[in-house]
Order: sequence, then C-alpha cells, then structure tokens
Amino acid sequence: MGQYFFKLPDLGEGIVEAEVAALHVKVGDMVTEDQPLIDMMTDKATVEIPSPVDGKILSIKGQLGEMIPVGTAMVVIEVEGAGNTEPNAEDPAEKAEKTIIESPVKPVAVSGPIAMPTSGTVNDHPLASPAVRLRALEAHIDLARVPGSGPAGRISHQDIDDFIASGGRISGFEKQKRTAIEEIPVIGIRRKIAQRMELSKRSIPHYSYVEEVDVTEVEKLRHFLNANRTEDQPKLSILPFIMMATLKGMEKFPECNSHYDPEHSLVRRFSGVHLGIASQTPSGLMVPVVSHAETRDIWDMAAEMMRVSSAARSGKAKREELSGSTVTITSLGKIGGIVTTPVINYPEVCIIGVNKIVPRPMVMNETDIQIRKMMNLSSSFDHRVVDGFVAAELIQFIKGALEQPATLFM
Repeated sequence: MGQYFFKLPDLGEGIVEAEVAALHVKVGDMVTEDQPLIDMMTDKATVEIPSPVDGKILSIKGQLGEMIPVGTAMVVIEVEGAGNTEPNAEDPAEKAEKTIIESPVKPVAVSGPIAMPTSGTVNDHPLASPAVRLRALEAHIDLARVPGSGPAGRISHQDIDDFIASGGRISGFEKQKRTAIEEIPVIGIRRKIAQRMELSKRSIPHYSYVEEVDVTEVEKLRHFLNANRTEDQPKLSILPFIMMATLKGMEKFPECNSHYDPEHSLVRRFSGVHLGIASQTPSGLMVPVVSHAETRDIWDMAAEMMRVSSAARSGKAKREELSGSTVTITSLGKIGGIVTTPVINYPEVCIIGVNKIVPRPMVMNETDIQIRKMMNLSSSFDHRVVDGFVAAELIQFIKGALEQPATLFM
C-alpha cells in the first residue's frame, strides 16, 4: 500500500489561496475516483474538487472557513501501489499526524429513561436546531432545563418528548427569559460578502441620488409584450427594461461604466457593458453577470438574466458568470421599500437600486390628477470618479427612457 498526497490545485488565474467551504469526506472513509472530496471557495466561485484516485482517507488538512494556499497537500489517501510519495519527502506518518482532522464525535447511546435535572440544574447555552427551539418555544419549554442526549449535549425532538413525559413541561403560559446566545462562524459566502462590503464602504466615498420615476407607460408596454410573446420568449419583468435603460445610460455616460484602481490611480472605462444583477441566494448575496448587454435585445437580456440568476441560486454558476461586471443593478422587488442606499460592488463606480412600484395620485399638466405607477431609483456612485452632477444626469436619463419607453428601442 502507498500514500497519495492530493495537493490543492490551481483554481484560476491569480488565485493563491482558497477557503474550505465544505468537506464531503472524513478520516477513515473509502473514496473512489471522481468522488467529491472538498468544496473550495475563491473570490469568484465555489469549486467542487473530486478525488483523483481510489483509496482510504488517512488525513485531511483544513477546517471549514480556513484559508489554504494553492499547492498544499490537503488530503492523504491510502492507495494500492506506490502512491506519489517521493523518496526524500517528509515522512508520511509525521505529515499525516500534523494535518489530521479527527472524525466527528459520535453520540453515545443512552439506555433507559432520561433523568430529569434537579432543581436549579440549568444549561446556560443549550444546543438545539432551529426546529427544536421553535417547538420548545411553542410548548413553553425552557431548553436550558432539558438534558440533551446528542453530541456535546445537543437537544433533539426525542429529548423534548422525554422531558414532557417526565413532567418537565412548564405549566400554564408562563413566559421564560431567553438567555441563549448562538455563535455562528462567519465563513464561506457570508465571509466573502462581509469582506467585499467592508472593502467597498471603507475605500469608496459613496454618493447617493434618489429620483422617482413614472413607470405607467413602460408597464403598459411590458404587459403588451408579454401578452404577445412567442413560446421561446421569456416573460418580462420590469428589470429587463431597467437593464436596457441602464445600458443606454452607460453608453451616454461612460465614466459610470468603469472600475477604479486606487493603487495605480487609474480609471478603467469599458466599451462593453456587463450588467451585474445582485441576487439573493440560499448561500447569500451573489452578483451573476449579463455580459455584453450591448449585443442583446430585451428578450435575450431577460433570458440571460434568468439563466445566470438561476445558476447562482442553485450553486451551479461558473466563475466567469459571477465576475467581470462593470455596473450593477440591485432590486428587492415588491419589498423594495421607498428608498435604499445600495453599496457599490467594488471596484465598480456605480450601482442602480430599484425600489417597489406603487400607485400614487400625481398632478398631470398642472391641473389633472391621475393615478400613476411610481417607482424610485436609489443609486450610489463613487465620488472619486463620478461627480454629483453627472450622477444626477445619468439617473435623469434613465428616468426619461423609462417614462418614454419607445426610446429604449430607438
């Protein structure tokens, strides 16, 4: 038998380290070639790394959230044959001992009834899943007084059942103080989001501008186009129209379609417009990209937005689909509020925030009052690159294009 030292491969140009996002195996597991070993997260994407060989896991280097340099021997696998150990390499046993991660602690089987805690016996930091906590809250049970049978005293639904059966349920509707504090490691996508937001707010002098837009006419056009679309055309929301208006705005105000490089005191203006669409996913905020918007009509724009957003939500987006945006649009849809202050997607210099559409009475032609569909645009700009006057001009241009939607297609 030999040992195969699996090193973290190069995950992309310029990437020197990656974060451990998930471990699919543990010490002692038997693995086959191409079986998923680990998920590694870079600044661009999460990459699932498969096993290159068949064998038994001897050791794993790295814990969830840990940054690992490219080239590090992350997994040692016992294999048939000689493996890939070099004659002058460090002794494998010593290397494994340095890097091993022990298998998770297994719960100890408990026979017989669970003893009720004596008066005054309280666990100040009970471990339980959200579902167990909700059940305890609804049943008026103080989890601090429930003995847990799981690893590290974790409380299960069965523990709740045993507690109630033993007469431990709190009588009446007495409300209990909630003293538990849950500590959640900031790792994976959430850590990347935190780092990017901190970088953006720390380094970019944000300037915000808010304007209301009458979207009555563009909404009429949207409904007409949806009613007459072909089977191969996607259903249009308001976003593709905003994307079209933003595209035309970037062509008219190219300083807004830029990246700022403070290290070299350089502004990079892009001729192509790559629209980032801020999207909420189960893993957190991501920005899938509709690349080269200048080459797309509104149907293609909508289809590509749906495709990359769906890929991001399902965790299947490619690295290039989550990077390279030159300007970002962010929207909270129907819960978009009245005004937001969006954070710029570093190193971009402009982000367009979309608020919800609400019907409001508006004065038309000085004397005529009509119910119109109104929507606010809340946008932020990098004041080092985009002057306030230019920012206002851009938003007024987008406002005009949406209020006269025929101009979007001219």
